[in-house]
Amino acid sequence: MEMVNEAETKSEAWELARELVRIDSSDPGAYEKEIGEFVYGWLRGRIREAGLEADERDEAGVGAVAAADRKTGKILLCRREALPGRYNVMARIPGEKPGPALTFICHMDTVMLGDGWDEARPALGAVTENGRLYGRGACDMKSGLACALTAFSGILKKVGQGVRPVRPLVFIGTVDEEDFMRGVEAAIRWGWATGEDWYLDTEPTDGQIQVAHKGRLWFELTMEGITAHASNPWKGADAIAAMAEAVSLIRRRIKDCPAHHDLGISTVTFGQIEGGYRPYVVPDRCRVWIDMRLVPPTDTAAAKRIMDEAVRTAEAEIPGVKGSYVVTGDRPYVEKDDQSPLLAALRRAALEVTGQEAEVGSFNGYTDTAVIAGTLGNKNCMSYGPGSLELAHKPNEWVPLADVRRCGKVLGRLAEDVVFGN
Repeated sequence: MEMVNEAETKSEAWELARELVRIDSSDPGAYEKEIGEFVYGWLRGRIREAGLEADERDEAGVGAVAAADRKTGKILLCRREALPGRYNVMARIPGEKPGPALTFICHMDTVMLGDGWDEARPALGAVTENGRLYGRGACDMKSGLACALTAFSGILKKVGQGVRPVRPLVFIGTVDEEDFMRGVEAAIRWGWATGEDWYLDTEPTDGQIQVAHKGRLWFELTMEGITAHASNPWKGADAIAAMAEAVSLIRRRIKDCPAHHDLGISTVTFGQIEGGYRPYVVPDRCRVWIDMRLVPPTDTAAAKRIMDEAVRTAEAEIPGVKGSYVVTGDRPYVEKDDQSPLLAALRRAALEVTGQEAEVGSFNGYTDTAVIAGTLGNKNCMSYGPGSLELAHKPNEWVPLADVRRCGKVLGRLAEDVVFGN
């Protein structure tokens, strides 16, 4: 049974997070059409409530952004198709002086709804219980999305009351983060994301500011063998046996890679494998999909050398087999920059709100801001949001009310400090 206490109903971000969790934006699944329309409409409504005018566009690019910054009386509001039927959303409050914009960037999709949910806590139920919000995306990252939206709305209100923004504030809602991150890649192509502006995503960070990321490198490794009857295996070449040799060597080599003082160790996961077609036939083909998470100094070139060695070893151990691989995804690692002005501003805001220094750490996964940092060399990209990554993607995913309140206040303080030049 749903229980909502009086304190919960007084948190704007909390109530908005509940509305967002009720919208199915699973990827793959329903995708982001409904939630994108909701976010766009919510922003339009808040612009109007603030007594401001929206400059609504469907195809805003660099030129529209520059024009918006010259029209200080209008808020640029845009939705643009990143994938067929899937739209990124952007709103921009212009600033009066040149300088980097503060951007909250949040993905609107979730992983699949999945099985294993408690009957009383369905994936789209947005059940609140004992100071927790349950549902798919509760922590990853609809509560963070709600915090960013309400912080943006808070600045809209002040601008509507006549407070002049010194620097721009931007909100970007992206699609496809839980798959191939093509939403943020589109934002980069369009000029919504640049190498100069400041970017904060609101992924769950357990109260930390997380500013560094392991690299994410994907391989598809194939072994081609020769089929034969299992009673005469010497007449064939076992592709699965060759793959076993390759996998074993890759595991050992990644384990031996040096650790990094911030990011820890490099890891490898063999997430999917297929091969053979009957137990009594020597398999003539095997394929495995590999996920490497790399830390400095181990980079793409080093990983390719490991793959080359694995192929050579497999071919030598199983005569007749031929191995090959392709890179299907390459995201560089991102190291911490202690001199980042966004990091300094966010640490100040967290200290002012909570009375405690926020721990600065690294993010184990890969985020929209990591794509911006890795692609554009931007040193002002980081994560700070409610909830714990340990709960993401699991049944009965939840986020605490206390985290949502804290993050909402910190983001609001950060936005005020940056936008109004405090």
